[in-house]
Amino acid sequence: MRPVPGPATVTVAVAGVEFGWGSSGKLSAVLTALRERSGRPLRLVGLASGLGRPLLAGQGIERWYDLPAAAGPARAAVAEVVRDERVRAALVVLDGAAAKALEGAGVPTVFVDSLPFLWTEGDRDALPLEVSAYCAQRCAELPDACRGVLGSVRDLRWVEAVIGSAEPVPARARRSAPRPGGRALVNLGGLHAPGLGDWTRYPGIVVPAALAALAAYGVHEVHVAGNLPRELVERLAAGVFHVKPAAAAPMTVTAGALPHGEFLARLADCEVLLTSPGLTTLLEAGSLGVPTVCLPPQNLSQIFNGRFHSRAVGADVRVVWPSAVFAEETAMALRAGGEDAALRVVYDGIAAAYGAGDPAADCASPDPYLAPGAGGARPEVVAAVRDGVLAALRTAGRGADWGGLTRGTGTNGAAQVADTVLAILARTPLPARPGRATAPPGPAPLLRPAAQP
Repeated sequence: MRPVPGPATVTVAVAGVEFGWGSSGKLSAVLTALRERSGRPLRLVGLASGLGRPLLAGQGIERWYDLPAAAGPARAAVAEVVRDERVRAALVVLDGAAAKALEGAGVPTVFVDSLPFLWTEGDRDALPLEVSAYCAQRCAELPDACRGVLGSVRDLRWVEAVIGSAEPVPARARRSAPRPGGRALVNLGGLHAPGLGDWTRYPGIVVPAALAALAAYGVHEVHVAGNLPRELVERLAAGVFHVKPAAAAPMTVTAGALPHGEFLARLADCEVLLTSPGLTTLLEAGSLGVPTVCLPPQNLSQIFNGRFHSRAVGADVRVVWPSAVFAEETAMALRAGGEDAALRVVYDGIAAAYGAGDPAADCASPDPYLAPGAGGARPEVVAAVRDGVLAALRTAGRGADWGGLTRGTGTNGAAQVADTVLAILARTPLPARPGRATAPPGPAPLLRPAAQP
């Protein structure tokens, strides 16, 4: 009997915006759901997404392609990848330019928008409103300024929170409030963003402030996770941040990036999470019921996320920057001209807060709770952030509805997006297989596959 051939392998292109790690976390969650739900083997190729490639290392992406920075050459490069790799569908998280280029090359594209509450008319040109499927993640609130833009989407589909699924939560992690003496996880995310100059300034201010607050609260063990500068990790590992603990036992500090699965495991096992308010992390923490404090925002969307989180859990557990750094309402008012205008206020304020400090003066600070090693951070800013974190920890210690944010959005978004991709694959024809005839030579390739991480 002749063997029955298996289902044909199909190629899907994936891409995530070069802005922190949230898009890569969402790609990871959707790709896991795709493999679980697909009835045929899938072959994955990646575009750009250099910042997030380490987080996606376990997702079986066969090849990565770097893209030119300029828009025109990037579109041509995407068209070349589509042709050479015989791409049948694409999955893109928040990278509007990549989604437009893929659709322009004839590839049905599923675009995942985890920040639909952020956009105004000033962002219209950057959004891929005409993609084959535009999956907007449900949000706690949709401002009126966003409705006109989203109303222009050709195929808008609201999905639940797009997050990874964790293993069952240990009973010890299901607490209503963090207690002194336990473990803490500090998360800073990907840190990089387009248009951001020195991305080490944010951790240079926030990490010493958070560690000082945790020591004052009585925490004994801390891991600092995120895309941290090498020198900061080395200083943490060497114990440079000597802080005065509230209890007799010293506070143990470790640091370094964590694979997504390990991050979720540590999250489930910690007493409290202190995180820059990236939405994916807040939703993952909410799905596990972990007490969470929002550190000061790194960008515009995190202002929204921190506010949404505090309202949803019913407790003021977010830390804001001192007004001398920047006023949130100023950034919010400027967003009518597009996200970039508001980001400038945030970035410039953080840069100014970091640039006036003297590392030697920091180490000689008479304040017993101010961790040395803050680099160029202004000591008064570090102290203000430390006080804000400690106040938020004490508020969290009184308990809150830690699952409130996730309960409002649902948690099945990864499967819903995966089903959208599979539906597109089911209705698009298989690409023609290369024939035996020798084709005439074409132009030199625009790009080569990227070096593997």
